[in-house]
Amino acid sequence: MISASRLLILLALVLSVSGCAVYTVADTAVTVVATGVKVTAKAVGAVADAVIPDGDEDKEEQD
Repeated sequence: MISASRLLILLALVLSVSGCAVYTVADTAVTVVATGVKVTAKAVGAVADAVIPDGDEDKEEQD
C-alpha cells in the first residue's frame, strides 16, 4: 500500500508538471499571435511604401 506521504509527493509533482504545460501552451499562443501581428505590420508597411511616393525621384530630377 502507498503511504500518504508518497501519494502527496506524487500529487504535488503531477500538479507542478501540469502547471508547466499550461504555461507552455499559453506562451506558444502568445508567440503565434505576436508573430502574426509582426508579419501583418511588415506587409502593410511594404504596401504603403509601394503605394505612397516618397519624393526621392523628385530630388534626383532637380539635380
